[in-house]
Amino acid sequence: MSNETLIKSTDQTSRGDVESIDGKGDASGTNDPNRHFDVHQNSKKYYDIEKSPKSMEQVHEWQRQHIQTHDQGKEGYPLNVIVDPAMREMYQHVHAQGLTNVFDRFEQQERIRCNFCSSGLSCQLCANGPCRINAKTPRGNCGVDADVMVARNFVYRHVTIGTSANIFHAQQAARTLKAAAEKPESGLRIRDKEKLLKYAEMAGLDSHEDVSRVAINFANWVLEDMGRPYWEESSMTKAFAPPKRQELWRKLKLFPGGGFSEIALAQTKCMTNLNADPVDFLLTSVRLGIANEYQGLFALDILQEILMGTQKIRTAKQNMGLLDKNMVNIISNGHMPLTAHVVIELASTPEWQEKARKAGATGLQILGHVCEGQQLLNYEDTGKMSAYGGQEGEWLSEEYLFATGAVDLFMFDYNCTIPTLPLYAKRFGTTMVSTHEVIRMPDTQVVEFKPEEMRTQAAKILDMAIEAYSKRKAENREVYIPPHVSNCMIGFSTESVKAALGGSWKPLIDAIVEGKIRGIATIVGCTTARYGQGGSNIFRITKGLIEKDILVLSGGCTSSVMQYTGLADPSAAEEAGPGLKAVCKALGIPPVLSYGACVDIGKMTQTAKEIADALDVDTNMLPIVIGAPEYLEQKAVADACTAIALGWLVHVAPVPSVTGSDLVVKTLTETTETLGLGKLTVETNADKTVQIYVDHIEKKRKELGI
Repeated sequence: MSNETLIKSTDQTSRGDVESIDGKGDASGTNDPNRHFDVHQNSKKYYDIEKSPKSMEQVHEWQRQHIQTHDQGKEGYPLNVIVDPAMREMYQHVHAQGLTNVFDRFEQQERIRCNFCSSGLSCQLCANGPCRINAKTPRGNCGVDADVMVARNFVYRHVTIGTSANIFHAQQAARTLKAAAEKPESGLRIRDKEKLLKYAEMAGLDSHEDVSRVAINFANWVLEDMGRPYWEESSMTKAFAPPKRQELWRKLKLFPGGGFSEIALAQTKCMTNLNADPVDFLLTSVRLGIANEYQGLFALDILQEILMGTQKIRTAKQNMGLLDKNMVNIISNGHMPLTAHVVIELASTPEWQEKARKAGATGLQILGHVCEGQQLLNYEDTGKMSAYGGQEGEWLSEEYLFATGAVDLFMFDYNCTIPTLPLYAKRFGTTMVSTHEVIRMPDTQVVEFKPEEMRTQAAKILDMAIEAYSKRKAENREVYIPPHVSNCMIGFSTESVKAALGGSWKPLIDAIVEGKIRGIATIVGCTTARYGQGGSNIFRITKGLIEKDILVLSGGCTSSVMQYTGLADPSAAEEAGPGLKAVCKALGIPPVLSYGACVDIGKMTQTAKEIADALDVDTNMLPIVIGAPEYLEQKAVADACTAIALGWLVHVAPVPSVTGSDLVVKTLTETTETLGLGKLTVETNADKTVQIYVDHIEKKRKELGI
């Protein structure tokens, strides 16, 4: 497959590379669809694009050849970094029509990117700014130096936002659990009673009451802890965090109080002319990382599994080929699959399938996208529902997914819905529906999230989807669906992995001690459009790790990469080193275990905690590396701070915006480790990254005496 785009369009209506900001015509530079022409009915299609091989065996063979060429730079971009066969086709389809899209926009921005911002040396906090720092102007107008500016930006722009987003998500899940207990007819219900009772007991609550009462009390306990003042220790952290870590956090004054109060404290520190201690800023980030885990990630994982069923290992399917032009296709996008679960359950009833058939469709299906899709893919009860269609892809593919013309309704909440989608919705006839007040888009429908009314809301969404399909059918609009579908094994979590091992961590520990598995790496987070990335960096690193007998856990958009490259299929055991290969074959599992979404990192930390407990060591002693090789946004930075708090080596790429301060770089990459915490490492080269992981894991093995 060539890396050159074969088609050049002369009929361009909204070219990504000629958009302006002066509000002229269809290239207005705005994402308001009302200021663009409605061209979806007569837009020219470009189906004479370079197709990916049809068989997945050929696709996987090409992908493995592709990452060996070392040509993932500027030349041939973006096809030289896109390894998803469906996205390769749809990028050409979109680019040839001159439509703005994520990869073309990256190239535009690369030409004008600011080096001050990239290094963290710009500040826009006060009216005397914006200020920028360099060797000739070493201080901002207020007197702030490079160390403080960079550290403050790190907290303010990244860690507080990421932490607040995860705790907000957990808050919504707690709110929904309470509604499910108080009004069972509302939609969601308690599906994992044992998990509820287990964690209620850990919280110190009475687990012998009526289940609904236990659920209400547990939800209230969670909500109360989130709202606790920062000077009172968090109950969730005390109940769930490793005891040895808690001792260290208290010693370092890092033990958090209530999550929202901690965020307010950190934000207040970021005020102009307030805190001027860069090390204090960085330790504040670690403290937020603890709240991010136990009042955010881990809390929401528990709550959602109580409502939707704990993950169970099974096989599933992923990618755009799951779309069906003859069906009503609904995509559920975001990170909070509460409403989506009810929509799927309702759509699985004969009544709603019959409504779809009366509209001329063969049926009605709901498919997940980005991390919401990964959660729906993994929850046990979702997989049992007949209207559930599978997982679509990663966040980079959203515009290309719309461009198939087959998406009738796109419901979205909370995270990773990109601002250009209303333009694509108008052009390709998709109905967009926001299902939470935290996110709004121009000219889109709204079904406000109300846990007490989820079943009614789900019916409204299904009606809109059938209406959208009827319009697509009546207009006889063209559809192009890339035929690619990957098989994958999913549903891995602390409970399901332990169950697969026979109910004990001993077989895994024995495999690690014997050297069959050298250690564990988590490859988590996002994908980016950057040169050298686009999924290819994740793929290359993961391949290198499993060849070195390192077991990989994935979570987030990285899980989609593992799925469309075949690494999440048991057959990929053949690509692992001899020790890991033997373990995988004996258990019938792949060398990459998909834990699901980025928020499911909370489950990975629980797995590590239980393994550490079984070994009677602190979490920082484990042969583990946390990797985010294509991190994108603020939640990923907060999650990195969680890993540092737990004592782990954290690898990130691309280079975060902290290089403007040697002190900040040294603190994050060296000093934190001397305190008993983890540390950060930055590397963009895939081969060097693999060696960093291997060296660290071998160091930890030696410290453990194995």
